[in-house]
Amino acid sequence: MKHNMAYINPDAQLGANVKVDPFASIHEDVEIGEGCWIGSNAVIMPGTRMGKNCKIFPGAVVGAIPQDLKYKGEETTLILEDNVIVREYCTLNKGTTENIETRIRKNTLLMAYVHVAHDCDIGENCILANNVNLAGHIKIENYAILEGLVAVQQFVKIGTHSFVTGGSLVRKNVPPFVKAGREPLSYVGVNSIGLQRRGFDSETINYIKDIYRILYVRGYNTSQAVAMIKEQIPAIKERDNILDFIKDSPKGIMRGFRHINGKKIH
Repeated sequence: MKHNMAYINPDAQLGANVKVDPFASIHEDVEIGEGCWIGSNAVIMPGTRMGKNCKIFPGAVVGAIPQDLKYKGEETTLILEDNVIVREYCTLNKGTTENIETRIRKNTLLMAYVHVAHDCDIGENCILANNVNLAGHIKIENYAILEGLVAVQQFVKIGTHSFVTGGSLVRKNVPPFVKAGREPLSYVGVNSIGLQRRGFDSETINYIKDIYRILYVRGYNTSQAVAMIKEQIPAIKERDNILDFIKDSPKGIMRGFRHINGKKIH
């Protein structure tokens, strides 16, 4: 149902059973998949491509041009895959010519006031809580959770199944399967509860813990730790995921945090 007090450009393409509430605006060069809902006062800008069953809550601005002075009006896109939820007053920018698109993958939830800048790639089943702010060119892998008021520096990568605590400033890559917190952002343990909820068995979780003890707790540098991990930990896919992530982080990963009030922690 398209309310007669909504603005829908005649060149926009809307699938079956799309519901558009009053005072929503849908511009040209927009594609919206079947079963989506566009709330009142939401604005869907040119270049937006939306999959099935997405929900756009009131006040969100989806597909606005990048806040990047190098952008000169080129044709780029913002892609929302199926079942993405965008809560109130989120601002989602489309890509620049460097990467062409910003992409938010299936089943991801963006809570109120989240900002996603140009050329970001957010994985499936992620949760970005209220007021998370992403600069440009950020990669977030599947099942990551960022709590409220997290701010992420441009070009940072956040690994799968990781958990970043509220109010954190993320300046370095966050490896898979970890909890990250404190200032400066540091390793504070393995995301064991999250992994258990997603069906990881105890043996795999223990291997992941062993990997991060070597990497963050025992005092080795990264090259030494990687060599020991390869030698001591069986070649399971989670081990290889972590090693590949480290290899693909030329600017480094977040630090280990070994002291609280002068006491060494393990």
